Amino acid sequence: MKLRALDISEANSYIKRILINDPILYNLRVKGEISNFKVHSSGNVYLSLKDEKSKLNCIIFKSNYDKSLKLDNGVKIIASGYISVYERDGAYQLYINEVEIEGIGNLYIEFNKLKEKLKKEGLFDTKYKKEIPKMPKSIGIVTSPTGAVIRDIINVTKRRFPKVDIKLYPVNVQGEKSAKDVCEGIEFFNKMENVDTIIVGRGGGSLEELWSFNEEIVAREVFKSKIPIISAVGHETDFTICDFVSDMRAPTPSAAAEIATPDLSQIYYKLDNIRNRMNRSLNNQVTLDNEKLVNTFEKINNYMKNYVIRDKVIQLDQIYDKINFRLEQNLETSKENLSKKAALLHNLSPLATISRGYSIVEKDNKVINSIKEVDVNEDINITLKDGSLECNVNKINSKEV
Repeated sequence: MKLRALDISEANSYIKRILINDPILYNLRVKGEISNFKVHSSGNVYLSLKDEKSKLNCIIFKSNYDKSLKLDNGVKIIASGYISVYERDGAYQLYINEVEIEGIGNLYIEFNKLKEKLKKEGLFDTKYKKEIPKMPKSIGIVTSPTGAVIRDIINVTKRRFPKVDIKLYPVNVQGEKSAKDVCEGIEFFNKMENVDTIIVGRGGGSLEELWSFNEEIVAREVFKSKIPIISAVGHETDFTICDFVSDMRAPTPSAAAEIATPDLSQIYYKLDNIRNRMNRSLNNQVTLDNEKLVNTFEKINNYMKNYVIRDKVIQLDQIYDKINFRLEQNLETSKENLSKKAALLHNLSPLATISRGYSIVEKDNKVINSIKEVDVNEDINITLKDGSLECNVNKINSKEV
């Protein structure tokens, strides 16, 4: 008896069921070198794993793709997943659930587990990030005393901001005691409170060499620090747990020194600009105030001319009228007084006496009041109201009193 011929889709479906139900193929771990690596616009990743003799097509769905692993062609990995068939094309492939970089896969697993744990606890939250001081007086460095890191930091710091004081807490940055040393350095500066910023750093290296800065005790010590911490571990492409917990990550130790210090030349440049702007602003303000003052004086002058002076002119006219009135009154009063005095003087005047019928007798221009002052035959002058008489005394008659 012949078996019924299957449709292609039925055959592929049957093969798929067999593969899925195979206990080895459904929990398969393989190792190989990545080739044909491609990240699709959907977020799914397509690649091949190969060795010296063969290759296997693979896919990583977007939900299982860890970008931090930095997968690319040539990277050797250990992939865990299951073999299945893509029924449309009849091609089997490995559906990858987990990836380890070959040789350090366990460390990456630990790294990601701790990273996820601390992230859930909130140690990476921006609300806990402290601001890096812009003008530090002193910077604490937690690193090896012999590496290039401390030299780079000193060189950059002294070039940018030579006034800052650098304090080094020497530590091992690799090995069993290194994580504890780093914690002690951070704790020391926090206890002494003698620095404004702490830089924790070391040079580049493999994941194992940088592992001290992925230790949980270091992460919690960094988070606990009251002093802002800049993490400068490894090269720009290296990431550690310390980077995520710190207040600021620097791609290199030199960059950390630049972040921690201002550029003194830029400060002077900005100060010059501020001074120039202030001078221009002050000059403009003085000019403006001067214009306002001139305008104010003009307004005052116009006001004085139009209002105050006119009022004063009117007041002067009124004062003039009052003075003139008082002068006229005084003049009239003086005239009356003068007339009275003139009349009084007239009454007392000899002329007034003469006008009433009396006369004045003079001898040698002297008034004679008695006959004793004249002798017979002497010449005398008699003044009357309408003229005078020149006479000669013929006879003197005395009168008894």
